[in-house]
Amino acid sequence: MSTLTTRVVSPVFAPTGRTADFRLCRHRSISPQAGHALEILGHAIEYLSDEYINEGGLFSARDPRIEAIQMLIARNREIYFDCPEMPTLGERLRAWFSRN
Repeated sequence: MSTLTTRVVSPVFAPTGRTADFRLCRHRSISPQAGHALEILGHAIEYLSDEYINEGGLFSARDPRIEAIQMLIARNREIYFDCPEMPTLGERLRAWFSRN
């Protein structure tokens, strides 16, 4: 089965919470199965978040609905980061030149 190459570039967040340099971000090769899982999780996260906000929920770390959303977000990240990174143009060129 072929893989889907994504153009999504996700910023890497430094421990300070600030966005790190975008040059550190890598494209990933996302399989159809992982893509489908990410799509389903994304819809679930969006649905639960919208529902929570529309109900006027107060943001509390101990709210089970917030914990559920955080669990879905964590699983989404886990699936995404388990996908293999695509080599950069520089890495591909170096590999090509080293073979020739």
